Amino acid sequence: MEVAAKLRFTRLSPQKCRLVCDLIRGMPIDRALDALKFHHKKAAAVVKKVLDSAIANAEHNFGADIDQLKVAKIFADAGPTYKRTAARAKGRANRILKPTCHITVVVSDEESK
Repeated sequence: MEVAAKLRFTRLSPQKCRLVCDLIRGMPIDRALDALKFHHKKAAAVVKKVLDSAIANAEHNFGADIDQLKVAKIFADAGPTYKRTAARAKGRANRILKPTCHITVVVSDEESK
């Protein structure tokens, strides 16, 4: 059985988030949590919260055994980009782009084929 958790509109660059996602893809849950706990990137803390949510969903909604779970799929898709402006000299303005992303974590207790 596969159970998912999603976090949408996170103020985090999807490119930076994918670096952390690639780190834990396919890992057992305990190793993935340890890797995220001690990783230095901001995205690691955000992804850890989503992974905790997916684990809680699997345990509460489906009665899954936590020791058997692994990270089956994890990906970060680009969300909308917030556009802001910053004042510059002589009445000009520069555009500031603030990217967002949607993080999806799928945990599974089945062996991959």
